[in-house]
Amino acid sequence: MSKVPLTVKGAEKLRTELQKLKTEDRPRVIEAIATARAHGDLKENAEYHAAREQQGFIEGRIRDIEGKLSNAQVIDVTKIDAGGKVVFGATVDLVEIETDTEVTYQIVGEDEANIKEGRISVSSPIARALIGKREGDEVVVMAPGGEKVYEVVEVKYL
Repeated sequence: MSKVPLTVKGAEKLRTELQKLKTEDRPRVIEAIATARAHGDLKENAEYHAAREQQGFIEGRIRDIEGKLSNAQVIDVTKIDAGGKVVFGATVDLVEIETDTEVTYQIVGEDEANIKEGRISVSSPIARALIGKREGDEVVVMAPGGEKVYEVVEVKYL
């Protein structure tokens, strides 16, 4: 399986979630199953079935996170000398030429993307168009609403 890029913050967030699942959520669900089991007949015990379902979700999420972390290539953008180019992990200030609207995006891995927080996936159309560009370059992006032209105002490695 190929390596998946992940920022340092993204990897830390996954490790924190994994730690919580293993040390807090998993023991709590095991105790809930034991308590429900003590109530007797398991066939008609809704508490038992709900706890087992939650246990399945937690175990699945643990496997998912462990898989992501094992296949991750953690990239610390603060240690990369990209020479002013837009690279994975860079934060880019853009101005849409037509509307003069300013936006800021950080290019991150697929699992970290959150447009409301200004983090876009490295595989998104705008990120693919930005990779390799420099300050002052114009970027043409094919968006669902049609073609958009942006100017790269600043590239930061935070």
